[in-house]
Amino acid sequence: MEATATAPRSSSMSKRDKRVIVAASLGTVFEFYDFFLIGLLAAEIARVFFSGVNPTAGFIFTLLGFAAGFMLRPFGAIVFGRLGDLVGRKYTFLVTIVLMGGSTFLIGVLPSYESAGLIAPIGFVVMRMVQGLALGGEFGGAMIYVAEHAPTNKRATWTAWVILTAAVGFLLAVAVIIPLRLTMGQETFAAWGWRIPFIISILLLLISLWIRLKLDESPEFKKMKAEGRASKSPLAETFGTWKNVRLILIGALCILPAQAVLWYTGQFYSLFFLTKVLKVETLTANFMLIVATLLTAPLYIVFANLSDRIGRRPVYIGGYVLAALLTIPVFQGLTHFANPALERAQQAAPIVIAANPADCSVQFNLLGTRKFTSSCDVATNAMTTLGLNYTSTPNTDTNLAEIRVGDKAIVSYRGDASNAAQEKQRFDAELRAALVDKGYPLGTANPQDVNAPVIVVLLMVLLSFGTITFAPSTTSLLEMFPSRIRYTAMSFPYHLSAAWFGGFLPATAFAIVAATGNIYAGLYYPVGIAAACTVLSLVFARETKGTDISRG
Repeated sequence: MEATATAPRSSSMSKRDKRVIVAASLGTVFEFYDFFLIGLLAAEIARVFFSGVNPTAGFIFTLLGFAAGFMLRPFGAIVFGRLGDLVGRKYTFLVTIVLMGGSTFLIGVLPSYESAGLIAPIGFVVMRMVQGLALGGEFGGAMIYVAEHAPTNKRATWTAWVILTAAVGFLLAVAVIIPLRLTMGQETFAAWGWRIPFIISILLLLISLWIRLKLDESPEFKKMKAEGRASKSPLAETFGTWKNVRLILIGALCILPAQAVLWYTGQFYSLFFLTKVLKVETLTANFMLIVATLLTAPLYIVFANLSDRIGRRPVYIGGYVLAALLTIPVFQGLTHFANPALERAQQAAPIVIAANPADCSVQFNLLGTRKFTSSCDVATNAMTTLGLNYTSTPNTDTNLAEIRVGDKAIVSYRGDASNAAQEKQRFDAELRAALVDKGYPLGTANPQDVNAPVIVVLLMVLLSFGTITFAPSTTSLLEMFPSRIRYTAMSFPYHLSAAWFGGFLPATAFAIVAATGNIYAGLYYPVGIAAACTVLSLVFARETKGTDISRG
C-alpha cells in the first residue's frame, strides 16, 4: 500500500505534546545521570567492589565495567530496536526504562567484595551490562517517539528537548553527589554515602513509569499498523538491503562519530583536564562546569531550531568545523587562565626526557601488575604521574635516562637495581627541587590564579560544539529511515558510534598523552574525528530536513 503523508498539524506545543516530551526525556536523564555517577564515583566503586586486587587494578576494572555498558549499547539497539518496530515505541521504552532504572538502583545495594567476594564485582559488571542493553533501546526510542509526534517544521526542535536532558542528567548527578560529600564528610561518604545517589534513582524511575504509562502509542506507528505497512522482520529489512546498510554506515562512520566525541570532550574530558592536568581543586572545577552547562543548555534548542530552518547538514558540519579549529586553542586557554604558573614554567623551562629509545616501553598496564623498571620508564612514569608536559629526545651516550628541566638535569635510575629504594629517594628529591626552582607548581593550582569567569566562558565554547551538532545530526539520522524499520535502523548506528567513538574517548586520549608526553596530544583524537567527519559528511551525507517520516 502506498504511504500517505501525515496530515499537517499545528507547530504550537499543546499540553499533551509537552507531556510526551517530558515522558520521553526522563529516560535520557537516567542515561546520563548514571553515566556521570559511575565516572564521579569511580574511586569509591573501585574500593568497594574490587578491593580484592591492588588499587590501580581495581580502578582499571571499574573503568572496564563502565566500558562494558558502552560495549553492549549497539546490541541493545538491535534487541530493543526490533521490539520497537514490531510491537511499538511506547511499550519498548517502558521495558528499557525499567531495566535501566532497576539496574542503577541495584548497584547501590550490591554487597561489597569484603562481604560477598567475587559476587560483588560480578554483580557490578552485570548491572552495567544490563544498563548498556537498556540504553541501546532507550535513547532511540525516546527520540523517535517525540519525532513521530512533532510537526515536520519543528521536528529537530522537539527532539532537542530530549537531548537537552543529557545536560540535566549531569547536573542531577553533581547536585546529588556534591552536597552529600560536603555534609557527610569524605570518610562517611566513601564508606556508604556513595550508595545514596544510586538508591534514590528509584524515585526517578517511579515518576518516569507513572508518566509514560499515561501516554498513547506514537501516531506514526499506529498509522503504519492500521495501513498494514509494519515490518514482519525489521532486522532482515534493516541489514539485508544495501540501501539501508549504506545509510547505517553513513550515520555511524560519517556523521555521528564527531558528535559523540565532541560531546564527551566538552562534558567529560574538560573536567579531567582541569582537575588532573591543571590541578584545579575538584569542587571548584565541578562548579565551573555546572555553570557552563546551565548557560549552554538552551543552545540545544537554538541550534535545533536553526536546523529546522536552514537544514540539518549545514548546522552540524558547521559545528564540526568550529570544533576542529578551536578545541586545542580553547584547552590552551584553560591552561592560561586556570594555572598560569604552569604555563609560564612550561615556556621558560621545558621538560625533556633524554634516553636510549631501546630503553623505553609503552606503559600500558591493563591489570596493574606489570613493573616498568628501566631508567627511561622510571623517568616517563614520574612525568606522567605529575601530569607535566614533556618531550623526548634520543640519547645513546649514557646508560641512564635524564630528565632535563630547563638547564637542570636529573639522572634517572633502574627500578630493579639493588639500591633502587635509595636511588628513588635521591631522584624524587632532585626532581622536585628542580621543578620548584623552575617555577613548576606541584600542588593544587593557586585559587587566586584561577580566573573562574573566563574558564566558564571557555567551557561554554567546548560545550557549545555539542549543542550545535547533537540535535541536527541525530534528527537527520532518524529521518533517513522509513517508519517500518526506524527504531532498529536509527538506534544501531547511533549507539555504535556513541560506544566506539565517544565511549573510548577518555581511554584513547589518556593513552595518547601518556605516549607522547604532550598534555594537548589527547585532543588530536576529537579534533581529527571532527575534521574527518566534516569531509565525509560533505561527500556522503544528504540533507533530510522536511522528510515525510510517515513513509514506509
